[in-house]
Amino acid sequence: MQESNVDLLIIGAGPSGLMCANALAGRGFNVRVVDKRAVGVVAGQADGIQPRTHEILQSYGLMERLLREGVEIHRNAFYNPGPSGGIERIERTAAISQPTARYPFTMCRHQGGTENFFIDAMRPKGLEVERSTVPTVLELSADSGSSELRDPAAHPVKFQVVLQHLDRTENDREVVHAKFVLGTDGAHSWVRKAMGIKMDGGHTEFVWGVVDFFPDTDFPDIRARTVIHSVHGSILVVPREGDLVRLYVQLSDVDLKLVDKQTNRVDKGQASPEKLIETAAKILQPYYLRAFGDVQWWTVYIIGQRVAEKFSVEDRILIAGDACHTHSPKAGQGMNASMGDTHNLAWKLAYVLRGWADMSLLRTYEAERRKFAQDLIEFDKVWSTLFSGKPRTAQHDDGVTHEATLGAFRKFGGFSSGIGIRYATSIIVDNKHQDCASKLIVGERMIPHVFIHTADAKPVNIHDLLPADTRFKIVVFVADVTTDVGAVPLRGLAERLTAESSFLRRFGHGNHLDVFDILCITSAERDKVDYTDVPEVFRSHWSKVLVDDVDYAGRSGGGGFATYGIDPKSGAIVVVRPDGYVGTVAPLDRVEDIDAYFSGFML
Repeated sequence: MQESNVDLLIIGAGPSGLMCANALAGRGFNVRVVDKRAVGVVAGQADGIQPRTHEILQSYGLMERLLREGVEIHRNAFYNPGPSGGIERIERTAAISQPTARYPFTMCRHQGGTENFFIDAMRPKGLEVERSTVPTVLELSADSGSSELRDPAAHPVKFQVVLQHLDRTENDREVVHAKFVLGTDGAHSWVRKAMGIKMDGGHTEFVWGVVDFFPDTDFPDIRARTVIHSVHGSILVVPREGDLVRLYVQLSDVDLKLVDKQTNRVDKGQASPEKLIETAAKILQPYYLRAFGDVQWWTVYIIGQRVAEKFSVEDRILIAGDACHTHSPKAGQGMNASMGDTHNLAWKLAYVLRGWADMSLLRTYEAERRKFAQDLIEFDKVWSTLFSGKPRTAQHDDGVTHEATLGAFRKFGGFSSGIGIRYATSIIVDNKHQDCASKLIVGERMIPHVFIHTADAKPVNIHDLLPADTRFKIVVFVADVTTDVGAVPLRGLAERLTAESSFLRRFGHGNHLDVFDILCITSAERDKVDYTDVPEVFRSHWSKVLVDDVDYAGRSGGGGFATYGIDPKSGAIVVVRPDGYVGTVAPLDRVEDIDAYFSGFML
């Protein structure tokens, strides 16, 4: 059999696996992605993309394509049983209520379309998905606790795959020796089962159908995300790209015969898209609903809510996405949670593979993302019950009220949008000096804000200066540098940063700009400062120096120090992790605390 060595072998080319592959592609790593499917997803599957995921895609340069190909959802609508037996609208609200969201809307693009964003971005970097490829054996060739497992340069994972290409009848087996293996192969993950990782949780008794089609209807909120409770069941309406609509249709108690009690699997053969649309039409009365043309995609499912007991084995074999958490799809979390997993993991793998960080850094992946997954399941238990429960009527005075549904939208808005995700204190989350940037919460993502380039006065969102390029961003906020109030402390900081004992020198591996990107933002006035007024360490490029002022049109910029809770006279140092989350903050005169932060995990 053929044999080969890789840095990272990714099993499963869904959104989670492709997110990781694209993040590492073209950066000097030997990465392979294999998938059992002969072709990718062409319709249906996951579709909702939340505001935080928009920001993540922007950090990889992919948001523009999503805006071009997807559909924006700006409105929620809510319907309850009406007095005449049909349904009536109760309220309309904004789809997203998070004030700091850079993109204050949800978007929809079917899973295959989203996967193509990554596939097309990887291709020029020389990375393609190897399809019709399935794993047969996965084992660690080194003993637990051995020095080989602790050496990131070793290849302790022996992985055998069977290449089932239709045009290949010989040499169809290959042994791959990998430094790391990532299983992103779905809810029925072969990798998870091969490693004996158990899933904690269970299934609900809620059975739902999903159907994507072109609707012929007089329902006025067919292009809003609409929650409908009726005496005949519930529907969630989700507008899709190209005038498509997705309906999540609750199936009644009699439809539980669709479920195999032994396996908790749904027998799709007992249902049909016509039945789903017929059920939806009954729920939508007095409005009519018919399908126009062919149904694009459909399925039925029972809600499962489970989390893997662990996300890695010996820090060498890791799982992500649906392989380690499953839940209902109606809150639009699946694809977002999955891509969030590997966005969190990719930079950590990069640092360990380069020898920049200790292997212990990888443990923060499970610590951060498993806690998120557990919170996701608790959220989903409330969410799915609200959707699946009977509405409150005279006959069901203990049913679901509109107030409860709307309250849940508001209560969980930060979580469901991804904007409010916060990672707990760890070796990469240190909130010792939180007070010096009181509104920029350590452990949460960097809040977007518009600043002005000092050199050309062009306004720019700070998120566009924080690309997911595996570098830490050191953002220095300082008082007016045209005065001694700002200039003196900045010169002192420059001296400490360029000293041999500073983190830039100790962890810069010969060129600190490969590891750290430094930005300087001053409270000086736009037209009274030059970018050359700051010491050279803060201006590796003219675009790295900005002011907290308004643009010439008076439409954007200004108020950044206040937005972040930073005293414009004292300033602060903000360390942004490669995944866009704030790792730590410190006063300008406490560089030693930034040194200690990086000493905790970097080599």
